[in-house]
Amino acid sequence: MERRYRLRSRGDFARLREQGRVCRHAWLNISVVRNELSHNRYGYITGKTLGNAVQRNRVRRLLRESVRRLHERLQPGFDILLIARPAIVNRTLAEIVQVLEELARQAGVLKAEA
Repeated sequence: MERRYRLRSRGDFARLREQGRVCRHAWLNISVVRNELSHNRYGYITGKTLGNAVQRNRVRRLLRESVRRLHERLQPGFDILLIARPAIVNRTLAEIVQVLEELARQAGVLKAEA
């Protein structure tokens, strides 16, 4: 993903934590809040509870790929924070994409299917 699609500043993460609408799953939490842009921005949190650096990086790569696959089906103008939970560590990409799609639907950011 391009740099403009990334959430990087501490303030953006804090705003999502405070104002964001949170949807929870055993593997993943997402927090969603509107931004003033014409595109979405994504942030990822993979804490040390997931395991060592290899496991955290693998989870981060899987989350980025699942977002890349769903990006076109998401409504524009949102900041979306994905917070990985320990149960996600040994999951496949297909499982993660399915869970992320379900959470996006719950959060109201998935485009309506025609």
